[in-house]
Amino acid sequence: MSDPAKTRRHAERVRELVASLVREIKDPRLGMVTITDARITGDLREATVYYTVLGDPTEQSATAAALESAKGMLRTRVGHALGLRHSPSLAFVLDNVQDHAKEIDDLLAAARHRDAEVQRLAAGKKYAGDPDPYKIDDDEDEEPDRVGAREDQG
Repeated sequence: MSDPAKTRRHAERVRELVASLVREIKDPRLGMVTITDARITGDLREATVYYTVLGDPTEQSATAAALESAKGMLRTRVGHALGLRHSPSLAFVLDNVQDHAKEIDDLLAAARHRDAEVQRLAAGKKYAGDPDPYKIDDDEDEEPDRVGAREDQG
């Protein structure tokens, strides 16, 4: 197994290389692709490249097919650039950032709505007991100053 720092550096380099090499692909099926991340195994043999595509699901599937057909060229060029004995095999995974962002926005909107409902229900309500349940009676809890008493005796 390889050093984790070395693995991270190679993964970052794979991401940069694939992002620059994707521009050279002349496949008409390739859409507006952004390489978001790359991960590589500890033995540097397999790399997973995450990407996003701007467009509808048909454009996303066409881009996936274009990347799949260009995988051999990308693997060869990445292997030569990295200078490894074995070129890492590439796997492309669609990263649905827009879908995740929309889901998070929907969850936040629902939480805001629930908070507003709680605020509306709590408006004008009073506590069931005393406003300060931790009242302290000052007369009963006072103790004499023992530190001062010891100094007088000594």
